[in-house]
Amino acid sequence: MNEKDTALALANFLLQIKAIKLNPASPFTWASGLKSPIYCDNRITLSYPNIRTFIREAFVRMCTERYGKPELIAGVATGGIPQGALVAQELGLPFCYVRSEAKSHGLNNQVEGIVPQGASVVVIEDLVSTGKSSLAAVEALREKGANVKGMMAIFTYQLDAAAEAFKKANCDLVTISNYEALIKKAVEENYVSDDQMQSLMEWRKSPQAWSDAHLV
Repeated sequence: MNEKDTALALANFLLQIKAIKLNPASPFTWASGLKSPIYCDNRITLSYPNIRTFIREAFVRMCTERYGKPELIAGVATGGIPQGALVAQELGLPFCYVRSEAKSHGLNNQVEGIVPQGASVVVIEDLVSTGKSSLAAVEALREKGANVKGMMAIFTYQLDAAAEAFKKANCDLVTISNYEALIKKAVEENYVSDDQMQSLMEWRKSPQAWSDAHLV
């Protein structure tokens, strides 16, 4: 299965199990306060062994083809932890994870696990939106002396802000599926009407403008 077919297949899985919800008429509110017609919760995939296996195998294939075999797999808390652990287990590699911020007690760790100086690392994330939290994890690993080869994620909204942020951080990003594949599959399988699809495309072009227009 090529990358395009894999992206479409996973998009279909995510829609089927309602890991991705589309509701332009009643927008979701992200942690940032941004209003959005889409909400993605990839943690749900862990409850479905066949989909969990599909994601793990896709990650392993992508990692091998794009990065070879790194010395360490790192998961971004929280959604990237179980996915990263599955990938590390499959590849027979050590695993660590990165908190959103350092603990305020104990050892004050942000990175949990052993990160050898100069070790090549591939970071696993479940979802990339603006890229801010994902790249904070990359920076934490670099501060520990890791050589971050890139990040792999289950899904990306393909926001311009994220593309610019990853470019600025000099961090490669590859995802199993994406917003473009999702919309294509949602239309094919009649998950959305033509009007809803138009709204979803408008959000993709300018999330902030769409959000501002849907404030109540």
